[in-house]
Amino acid sequence: MTRDLDVVVLGEALIDIVTTSAGAAERPGGSPANVAVALGRLGRRAALVARVADDERGHVLTRWLSASGVALHPAGSPDRTATAHAVIDERGNATYDFDIDWALPARVEVPAARIFHTGSVAATLAPGADEVRIAADRVRGAALVSYDPNIRPALTGGVDDARSRVEALVALSDVVKASAEDAEWLYPGVAPIDVARGWVARGAGLAVITDGDAGSLGVTAHAEVRIPAVATVVVDTVGAGDTFMGTLLDGILDLPAAGVDDLRAAVRALDATTLPPLLHRAAAAAAITVGREGMDPPTREDLQQSAAPKESA
Repeated sequence: MTRDLDVVVLGEALIDIVTTSAGAAERPGGSPANVAVALGRLGRRAALVARVADDERGHVLTRWLSASGVALHPAGSPDRTATAHAVIDERGNATYDFDIDWALPARVEVPAARIFHTGSVAATLAPGADEVRIAADRVRGAALVSYDPNIRPALTGGVDDARSRVEALVALSDVVKASAEDAEWLYPGVAPIDVARGWVARGAGLAVITDGDAGSLGVTAHAEVRIPAVATVVVDTVGAGDTFMGTLLDGILDLPAAGVDDLRAAVRALDATTLPPLLHRAAAAAAITVGREGMDPPTREDLQQSAAPKESA
């Protein structure tokens, strides 16, 4: 078992087959894997528990994770590595069509870490989604639990089933981050701030809703905070939300806390003074990612440079 991990992520790693007006290309990805890579780029000790086949695409994923310092813990070996066909429109937004086998072993082994993160396909696609929820429940006494629904409607059993799975994980989670698009799909006509308030009422310590260039909002029991997006030139939006998620967790790990109980209490105590810096930093990291092609999140040095005052000409 890997020791002294900052974050362990349970979820899918896959190959994005990306089609744009310029043609098609294959890139490693998957929302949970992206979060692990974002954390690794920031220097965190991260591990990913995922199903990756022993094929060429699986080898690409393994090398990609390793290059960012992410340890891969196999959760069984499927016949082929999962793929997502992503079509990028003229605004840089992606739509997906998946080919994935998500059948986890019973009581999937999850290495010990300060934070356990999951979400996306892994948390909604049967049969593995049930094991993900069981794993989150099993580890929550020893780790902070983080969750990003990152809904893929084509892979859910419909909105009612997806909402049920989401709310079960929200109730187990300390940190929940979702896009405004996900919030609208799950709760049509409900304002994002009310979705976040509802998730805090269900048990989340911090609920965050991101909305692209409209910025983001965060809700705890002590504060409701809105922050603007960081201005940038968008190349594509692949990995933006996952970079935000990973950077948010990186910031949470820096909160003063001696153990998991203290860390959980620190998250739940975030207020109008302590929450905005976490959200601003996560937004800055996401802005760097959308300014690059593909899932290419910043290092800690990149973030520091982006925050440094610019010399006047």
